[in-house]
Amino acid sequence: MSRHGDISSSPDTVGVCVFQYPMPRLHTNKEVMANAKKLCEIVKGTKQGLPGMDLIVFPEYSTMGIMYDRKEMFDTAATIPGPLTDMFGQACKEAGVWGVFSLTGERHEEHPKKNPYNTLVLINDKGEIVQKYRKLIPWTPIEGWTPGNLGTLVTEGPKGMKISLIICDDGNYPEIWRDCAMKGAELVVRPQGYMYPAKDQQVQVSKTMAFCNNVYVAVANASGFDGVYTYFGHSAIIGMDGRTLGECGTEDNGIQ
Repeated sequence: MSRHGDISSSPDTVGVCVFQYPMPRLHTNKEVMANAKKLCEIVKGTKQGLPGMDLIVFPEYSTMGIMYDRKEMFDTAATIPGPLTDMFGQACKEAGVWGVFSLTGERHEEHPKKNPYNTLVLINDKGEIVQKYRKLIPWTPIEGWTPGNLGTLVTEGPKGMKISLIICDDGNYPEIWRDCAMKGAELVVRPQGYMYPAKDQQVQVSKTMAFCNNVYVAVANASGFDGVYTYFGHSAIIGMDGRTLGECGTEDNGIQ
């Protein structure tokens, strides 16, 4: 049962939270681990304040930031499973909540000969990784990721809701959304690290794709300035008819 100021949830509805985390600028594994610890505290604290929350979604790059330096990108690349996903899994288990987390990047199978992947993990309330998605279409030339090789996936999430993960620029291609929908997705989760001047276009595309594919959409975008780009926020929950159910502004640490 939800309450005033809580995220709506009931036995047959899923309470989804998008957390608008400010884009970090990190350089070392020590800094990455310290930032990941902050995310874990956010998972537990947000669940305490919003007990109706079944699933929390963080933006693309929220764990590791954008590694503009190639050496730092390789030095901080993580394994999945590994220490980072172990931390996130423990936080989800302790809070009794599902979570979507960004790892930028995940070590390539031929590391360090090939660039890392840009990866999301969906972790259940038992702390288990139940979906791993690799970004299909990196935003070149800024992003140096190896294109994903796992395709789109659908996983039963909290209360049986069927969930697909996509990442940022993937969402600019209608075929990717339709592939998720045709595989049975009811909720498409789109973590992104989108910056100005693309605000109006990116707010619109997620709404349009929700309507065109008859799916709910959860968009978690970054906020703030990382020394290179300014991120416009506007994380949102969108209904399957394309209408916005809840939307942040440009604030850091906004919640919908």
